[in-house]
Amino acid sequence: MKPIASVVIPAFNEEPALDRCLGPLLAGAAPGEFDVVVVPNGCTDGTARVARRLGARVVETARPGKANALRLGDAACSVFPRIYLDADVLLDTGSARALVAALEESGAAAAAPVPVWDLSGAGRTARRVHHVHERLLGPRRALAGVGVYALSRAGHARVFPMPDVVADDELVHRSFGPHERVVVAEARSVVRPARTVRAHLRRRVRVRLGNRQLTELGLPAPEGRLGLRALATLVTSRSVSPLDAACYLAVLLADRALTRRRSARPAAIAWSTDSTSR
Repeated sequence: MKPIASVVIPAFNEEPALDRCLGPLLAGAAPGEFDVVVVPNGCTDGTARVARRLGARVVETARPGKANALRLGDAACSVFPRIYLDADVLLDTGSARALVAALEESGAAAAAPVPVWDLSGAGRTARRVHHVHERLLGPRRALAGVGVYALSRAGHARVFPMPDVVADDELVHRSFGPHERVVVAEARSVVRPARTVRAHLRRRVRVRLGNRQLTELGLPAPEGRLGLRALATLVTSRSVSPLDAACYLAVLLADRALTRRRSARPAAIAWSTDSTSR
């Protein structure tokens, strides 16, 4: 059977998560329906062993870094469209098929699923912060922040070879206009956000620095920046509570302060794993 799509999964020390990722993807698939390529990069655990056991092709590299892993995995593929999946995100067989069908039927260059947020185990403040964050950014998200994006052949030519960026999904989002991308209602990705405020801050600083990197590369955010007025609107419309907003503002101020501190250092932004979401 010729695969209907290639699936590239970059993985940095994802031995425990990889089984949960590949299980739903392959559980309902016919043999050979998806060409799955896992790219363990800089791993010190059994990520490669687990990937082989589950039937994926494996392309290993000692060099850590998500963009490089995506390029290596992509170079090993020959089938379009291509789905790029984070190793800690769940995408089931039906959702993968829906992404492929949406690209073929709509003629869009890029597609993403609707995220389902798994907040089990998250602290109370982290839940409040995520609730506000999702109300603010959810309507603007499209291809970024859902752990999965799919590219047609034409979309792939726009993005690859991918430069060395941290925010790969945001790069993809900014590379296409609204008429070129589609959010597929029939597809779902299960995403586990940070479980603690500290982990959320680490992730947000990395995202903020990654977004700044994209702007410096000539890819500004097409939707512009959100201001405090948007947060005030959520409170007055009772979409979020004043306590939710206060928690979000406190974390936002810490996020900006940490970003300024990191910006003063010459060190590169590193790809890291949030252990609280595994």
